[in-house]
Amino acid sequence: MEIEKKIESYISKINLIKSEISKVIVGQDQPIELMLLSILSKGHSMFVGVPGLAKTLLVNTLAQVLSLKFSRIQFTPDLMPSDITGSDVIEEEHGKKMFRFVPGPVFTNLLLADEINRTPPKTQSALLQAMQEYKVTCGGKTYILEEPFIVFATQNPIELEGTYPLPEAQLDRFMFMIDMDYPSKREEIEIVEKTTGLRDVEVKSVLNKEEVIELQKVVRSVPVAKSVVEFAVELVRKTRPHNSDSPDFIKENVEWGAGPRGSQFLILGAKAKCFLEGRFSPNTEDVKKIAVPALKHRIVLKFKAKAKGIKSDQIIRTLTEK
Repeated sequence: MEIEKKIESYISKINLIKSEISKVIVGQDQPIELMLLSILSKGHSMFVGVPGLAKTLLVNTLAQVLSLKFSRIQFTPDLMPSDITGSDVIEEEHGKKMFRFVPGPVFTNLLLADEINRTPPKTQSALLQAMQEYKVTCGGKTYILEEPFIVFATQNPIELEGTYPLPEAQLDRFMFMIDMDYPSKREEIEIVEKTTGLRDVEVKSVLNKEEVIELQKVVRSVPVAKSVVEFAVELVRKTRPHNSDSPDFIKENVEWGAGPRGSQFLILGAKAKCFLEGRFSPNTEDVKKIAVPALKHRIVLKFKAKAKGIKSDQIIRTLTEK
């Protein structure tokens, strides 16, 4: 009963968060929902969309609404790992020289890694320890990151020249791969009207940092039936072509399936989704609804499948329907 009371007390605040974001962002309901699920689940996510779809504005607005520190890193080919993590600098005090650590932009609450695939793997990997362990190691010393710490990365699907595809190990650490599409005609008219006038929209803070951490704990404590866990695990296992129970279309088109992290994020995301909707326990439908953004970047297709134009999200949709 205690968990039910906590959920009820936070539902009104969740609705306020959505209301404040909608003052600035027009449409994009599914990306906003998936972003909130990421925050509630303590997971990182990747936005994929063409330029100008308000990916940066969306994350910045969320930081304001949640009273969280926000940093943005523009990834470029010449970006160095120390530009992300920080570095030791030599200082002289009272005639003595000593090293002092200067924290980089990773020491924040919400980090926007803009066009993360435009920098070499050496620099991309500078985020791995921070994303997985909430720590940064520099000069032999380990520094703890302040929680909450969430990374939202972006990728531009159009330009491939001068980009470095993310390694599978790093992609696997993102909870969701969130597609952002063009707005509808009505939404685009509203966007133009809002952004070409003198009106300055002010966003109010709804939660503070401590409440966000409390929310994440509440979501973790949401009860889930064993049958739902088994459903999520079975769904992930069937993405693996070497599994004897996998359907024929998986064995024909998939090289490698999703790992256990996919199952974990399916259950965490289902818990957060039922929480957002004011329910007290997730069901298999919650798992199905987040299966595509949670699993499609964890699947490696065979060459012949790519040649046929088959996409990983099509594979996941077919699997959940069956």
